[in-house]
Amino acid sequence: MDWDDMRVFLTLARAASLGRAGQVLKMDPATVGRRIARLEARLGQRLFQRSHQGYALTEDGLRLLPHVEAAQAHLRAAETPSDSGSGLSGQIRLGAPDGCANYLLPQVIANICAEHPALEVQIVALPRVFNLSRREADMAIGVSAPQAGRLSVQKITEYHLHFAAARDYLDRHDPITRVADLRGHQLVGYIPDMIFDSELDYLARLDLPAAQMTSNSVPVQLNLLRQGGGLGVVHDFALPHAPELQRVLVKAFSLTRAFYLIRHADDRRNTRLGQFADALRRGMCAQVRQLEGAVLQAELPAQAISENP
Repeated sequence: MDWDDMRVFLTLARAASLGRAGQVLKMDPATVGRRIARLEARLGQRLFQRSHQGYALTEDGLRLLPHVEAAQAHLRAAETPSDSGSGLSGQIRLGAPDGCANYLLPQVIANICAEHPALEVQIVALPRVFNLSRREADMAIGVSAPQAGRLSVQKITEYHLHFAAARDYLDRHDPITRVADLRGHQLVGYIPDMIFDSELDYLARLDLPAAQMTSNSVPVQLNLLRQGGGLGVVHDFALPHAPELQRVLVKAFSLTRAFYLIRHADDRRNTRLGQFADALRRGMCAQVRQLEGAVLQAELPAQAISENP
């Protein structure tokens, strides 16, 4: 089997578009299409389902994909000089919720890539669950552990959430001392029918009116709060990125959630992905501790003043 054709197949499987695959391969999109058609004719299998949304792997394509990925990993290992150490190389696509992708991953991935200059990491930030069986990503970060599918799941780290609002908003209103006080305020939250995981339905168990300003995007919600739109539940690790915000009801309301690293079961023996996953877990744990610690440290002076008037 011609490895060059396999390389075209692998690139299109990841790009899902003739145009994007052509950019990676430095080929004309029509050439990519012809190469795939030739490969399908040679194998007697249809590897891609064509639609207006792009190219999606068929069942035959999904069966072929892990074998091609394993062959690529072996080739890269054979080409790596023995004295090159444990450096990572090649492309890895990581799917993540947009809150994690915006406020945690940039520093983590920048550090990993600084240690591994030959590594290319693509962060796909979308507020939804990724389909690893369709190879939408090499691995994904989720806010709950999937219970179905041929997946390998490992808990990365816990994180915390609290109500927060802009300081100028709080200055314009009476002090908020209990959850019931929130009934007199505008709330910011998720669009109810676009909550893709029940772990994100933060307001469901509270006897509060529906949020008046909503978005399926965590950064949009954060920016609504920064503009004085009201109160909302915020990741503690996002607060250092929004110094205008202040936590409220810290003792009365607190949520603990977790991030999970989700990989396809066929990738368990992939040394390269395993090494990247280990670095990702270590980096995320450290970043959450650092950012949440910064929030606590920033609140200490205010707490000391309130305790010692």
